[in-house]
Amino acid sequence: MFKQSALLIGLLSVSIFAKAQPVKYKDIVFTGVTKTKDLSYSPNDPSKEKKAHGFDLYQPTGDQSTGRPLIIWMHGGGFKFGTKEAKGIELWSKTFAQRGYVCAAINYTLSKKFPVFNFDELKRSAYYAVLDAKQAVAYFKEHAKEYNIDPDKIILAGNSAGGMIALDAAYGTNTELAKFAGVTDANSDNNKLLKVAGVINLWGGIFDLSWLKNAKVPIVNIYGSKDSLVPPTHKDTSLYGGAEIHAEANKLGIPTSVKVFEGYSHELQKHFNPIFQGGKDTQQRWLEAGQFAADFMYKQLYPK
Repeated sequence: MFKQSALLIGLLSVSIFAKAQPVKYKDIVFTGVTKTKDLSYSPNDPSKEKKAHGFDLYQPTGDQSTGRPLIIWMHGGGFKFGTKEAKGIELWSKTFAQRGYVCAAINYTLSKKFPVFNFDELKRSAYYAVLDAKQAVAYFKEHAKEYNIDPDKIILAGNSAGGMIALDAAYGTNTELAKFAGVTDANSDNNKLLKVAGVINLWGGIFDLSWLKNAKVPIVNIYGSKDSLVPPTHKDTSLYGGAEIHAEANKLGIPTSVKVFEGYSHELQKHFNPIFQGGKDTQQRWLEAGQFAADFMYKQLYPK
């Protein structure tokens, strides 16, 4: 009887211990992160463009793995402000690198005008930013061996305007985007869809909900229920927010998940302030958002 009880306790202890073990690409498994600053995903650009096409690379220190997933992170700022060194972008790049990902926090072309106050300029700005995102994806696919990444496991992610870029790049063709923006597209592959493994949309929106029909790219939407800058639903705005994107993805059979922070506004702040990047409480919500996204993406990249 004693032996049986001891065996049962031992088995339970092993089971509990096994469950407690962190899982690579899902949980934090690395302590150190190596950051390489000011690289370029468009090395042949003239010098004046290098800043717009720059990126910082985050990797788990000491990791010798090959075929790692990559997340391309894009900052917010209304297509007018912001950089790859935004507080949230640095936080997510670091914590996802601690999970085992390679992360590239990129800059992209910003408008010289004020897109927030001019919808036509917003469309044009988004179009050129999407072209940059697609260029970044092409660069990393071409240099996959150099960065020890799997070219079929590239995720687009971003907050606010960065989320918009990720959505439009993953689901819209250049032809659709150019027509919508009212610009001439000279890209020879203008009807070719970008191949990515997933989208992490942090309180961003998409211009045209019908573009979701173009691809089956898994998507996770995270937003605050009281976001008035990019409302969750298409109400008094020209964008479709996270709630409607999630609902439409469900209808279309696209793998999707959603997390709503009840009572919070844009950037998961209590009251959105574009100048203040967020205190400790806001950053804690950003960490929760990151873990939720990591859980979802792990299931998509490594299904049992």
